[in-house]
Amino acid sequence: MPLHFLRRLTGRTRTRAANRQLGCALAFVAGGINAGGFLAVQRYTSHMTGIVSAVADDLVLGQVRFALTGVVLVLAFMLGAAQTAMLIHWARRRRMHSEYAIALLVEAALLLVFGLLGANLAVHTELLAPATVLLLCFVMGLQNAIVTKISKAEIRTTHVTGLVTDLGIELGRLMYWNRRGASAGHGEVRADRDKLRIHALILAMFLAGGIAGAAAFKLFGFAAAVPFALLLVAMAALPVLDDLMHWRPAS
Repeated sequence: MPLHFLRRLTGRTRTRAANRQLGCALAFVAGGINAGGFLAVQRYTSHMTGIVSAVADDLVLGQVRFALTGVVLVLAFMLGAAQTAMLIHWARRRRMHSEYAIALLVEAALLLVFGLLGANLAVHTELLAPATVLLLCFVMGLQNAIVTKISKAEIRTTHVTGLVTDLGIELGRLMYWNRRGASAGHGEVRADRDKLRIHALILAMFLAGGIAGAAAFKLFGFAAAVPFALLLVAMAALPVLDDLMHWRPAS
């Protein structure tokens, strides 16, 4: 049963339940890396809204160097998302079981690189700190694009602003007092309770991951990235193994 669950979680054949389960798991990872990364490099690397706003502020204040740094961080996030799209389309064209799992393995490998960079950060701060921030932005873009592609943009794992907005909309519908005589299709307002549940769950998983990641980074430093990387490997391994078992070299 656990193997079947893991294969279904990241396999090529998708169900709505699997999309949501994967979204929750990746929201936990995103929360952990984002919060832990802040303790490590003092930047929230999935918060593109804040970074773009800071670019505007820096340009107005004449801080061109800081503005350019923000632009590079946005480009790193964008390139991470582009990397996911390329990997998914490459695997899809070959009808691979690991259509989505490959990107998760890439993310796991990059998190291990993050751990290695962090181990030397105190010694080479000026060189490695910018590289570490860029790497985390790339990872966040890569991960957000995975679930966005899988769920056809229904679910995002790092875009908390969108989650909270959707929650607010559905709560507004839930609390709306329908006039007497209103019916479905004739002016009645109804909340999408299913959407309300999944967005609330993903938000809760992001928060739980943030708490776990911050605590782990505080206690163990950059080694805290390793369990998150191993979790991604565990989720992605079976579809990749399925492809390896059925792989035949070109004659």
